Amino acid sequence: MMMLTAQHISCIALCSLKKGEYGVRKTENFNGEWIFIKSALTLAGAERAQGEPVTLPHTWNAADGQDGGNDYFRGQCWYVKRFPRPAGERVFVRFNGVNAIADVFVNGARVARHAGGYSAFCADVTERLAQENVICVSVDNGPDSRTYPQHADFTFYGGIYRDVNLICCDESHFDFDDDGSEGVYVTPRVEGKDASVRVETRLSGAKAGQSIRVRILDALGVPVAEKTQSAEETAFDFVIPGARLWDGLDDPYLYTAEARLLEGGAELDGVCARFGVRSFRVDPNEGFFLNGRSYPLRGVSRHQDRLGVGNALSRADHEEDIRLIAAMGANYIRLAHYQHDPYFYDLCDQYGLVVWAEIPFISKYLPDGDENLIFQMTELVKQNYNHPSIVCWGLSNEISMGGVDGALIDTHRRLNDLCHRLDPTRFTVMANVSVLPADSPLIGIPDAFGYNHYFGWYGGRVEDNAPWLDAFHARHPDKALGLSEYGCEAVLKWHASEPRCGDYSEEYQAYYHEKMLETFAERPYLWSTAVWNMFDFGSDMRDEGGEAGQNHKGLVTFDRKIKKDSYFIYKAWWSREPFVHVCGRRYVERAEVVTRVKVYSNCARVALYANGRLAGEKTGSRVFAFDVPLDMGENTIEARCGELSDRVALRRVAEPNPDYVLPFGGEEVANWFDDQGNRIEFEFPEGYFSVRDPIEEILTNPESAAIVLGAMEGLMKNFGEGGMELPPEFMQMIGSFSIERIFSLAGLSGKKLPREALLEMNRTLTKIKK
Repeated sequence: MMMLTAQHISCIALCSLKKGEYGVRKTENFNGEWIFIKSALTLAGAERAQGEPVTLPHTWNAADGQDGGNDYFRGQCWYVKRFPRPAGERVFVRFNGVNAIADVFVNGARVARHAGGYSAFCADVTERLAQENVICVSVDNGPDSRTYPQHADFTFYGGIYRDVNLICCDESHFDFDDDGSEGVYVTPRVEGKDASVRVETRLSGAKAGQSIRVRILDALGVPVAEKTQSAEETAFDFVIPGARLWDGLDDPYLYTAEARLLEGGAELDGVCARFGVRSFRVDPNEGFFLNGRSYPLRGVSRHQDRLGVGNALSRADHEEDIRLIAAMGANYIRLAHYQHDPYFYDLCDQYGLVVWAEIPFISKYLPDGDENLIFQMTELVKQNYNHPSIVCWGLSNEISMGGVDGALIDTHRRLNDLCHRLDPTRFTVMANVSVLPADSPLIGIPDAFGYNHYFGWYGGRVEDNAPWLDAFHARHPDKALGLSEYGCEAVLKWHASEPRCGDYSEEYQAYYHEKMLETFAERPYLWSTAVWNMFDFGSDMRDEGGEAGQNHKGLVTFDRKIKKDSYFIYKAWWSREPFVHVCGRRYVERAEVVTRVKVYSNCARVALYANGRLAGEKTGSRVFAFDVPLDMGENTIEARCGELSDRVALRRVAEPNPDYVLPFGGEEVANWFDDQGNRIEFEFPEGYFSVRDPIEEILTNPESAAIVLGAMEGLMKNFGEGGMELPPEFMQMIGSFSIERIFSLAGLSGKKLPREALLEMNRTLTKIKK
């Protein structure tokens, strides 16, 4: 794990302290003493309402957004705060994140409206201030045809869920309301052993005779370059001789650009921006390069919510997340599916993690939403321009689920051009749904791209990933291909000695990720791979694996308390810190006389002891498997590697524990009832087809195949008004799935197929002999 050095800490302190102390600018936290009103009141009603005292960050969906049923509250609520007039010629309230549409009123007058729940914005409240003031914020996370996102596999938590600051400044100041940016943009370029650095500033209310002084400081705060020029000349060019590079995990070195606005020797305003000097590129055959060397991006995706907290995270929450990711050895994060908290991008800079940043253009195209997309992308780029960790801008995610037409293609071209115009230094990417045809016109728009593939979970087998990747790469040797999502679910109460796809067991998830890592190691052309997901996350519409309201694909549990076994196979591949981990510690009761015990380690040799006796010793790499005889009753299993050790307790029992198995294999037909409360009976006669048979088996019979193909056509219509195109690869991908499981997965689109249709299909299939 990369540790923060004194240089990093010095740089952190430099920025965090001086942001609030330049000139006459004062920045103070505005999180306290708010009143929350969970009602769609009028403005006057909100001002008078009693409400609930809250401290920000806050969301009203921390409980109902994670309990399943897709019934969490989406609508308008209010936040109200009273405050005295602050000192300052100009006064702003800066919101780092309000989901999704915010209307800000001060003393009864609207001062700002912002549509987009994941980016920062400022409200200029100056003209509306009195001696005593009331600010009311209407927040609405309800459906809206113009604002993204509206359809996705995660909860759209409502609230003022990130920090709010009060900023008081001079009439002349750096324009921190330039689409929510700080008003300073730093563009470093590697020039041999040196670096050229351009610093561009944006001013508001500038006057004749004012000047700007810009200094470049190293990580210890020592100036390495300085210039002062008229405020009319807002761009500065510097050279840093022998520049120290921001070099990923090895050396995430940060400089600071410090800009001050001056008038007659007096300092009016100031701002600082940290940046890193680095070069990068993507090669279709050799992958990602950082500072001239091959640097395959191997990491995770992250959602920003937590169990019982929702998206209202504290700084300590963000810090714990980055530590867990870094300790695993990842060098890359896809921050999906929206703009994340500014503090988390800072942490990525400090830890040396490369970042894919994106907007929530996801799942379903909104014909009236193009301007909102342009707005959100502009904010994403401008607000995060200075982060050295960010190397690419994500245009969309799985947006072709509802089909591809000319409007969708044109919108992607607009976004792609916008990114290149705002930021010529970074490349563009998009994440494609697995069934997007390889010849889709969307493929040619971004500079690089990824596919979200779930072979081995939503269809096919985990071994199918390798041939698909190789075939695509052979067909498009000039396209930089990554795997933007992959994963499978594990609910920690389910376990199996012979795990299989769809059983939601911790053991199958670990096996799946073992195979995926082997696949990546043999394919250097993959510029990036991102596990979906680092953490379990809230998705209130889900009801899978016996635990509703969550997506369980995380390597770590929703509350961050338990690292699943799959976490440690990644640590074995990626981490430089020696460790040893015995898998299966939650699979305590086992009925087999001899049980398989896996050990994950980055050591070269591992010894395993059972009840103090040496059970075996193996030399190998990352995965060490032992067949261990168990005594009846309690057993202690310990793995050792030099001074390192890890221990688990297993119990041999006479019969398998049924509590470890998801009832009915996780299928949806269990406990179905009609409107009168009568149980719906499904029959599965031996020798006949049923909805529990694999699709590939059903397709071998023309009569049953016709039934299945008709069902698949209906399923694709479920994903949007225009349906979804079915490429030839799709039926192969889902061949190992049963119709029953396909019906379950259809519910993830938010439009479950009728249960009666599944019952009728089963009745039809059970009349056809195999």
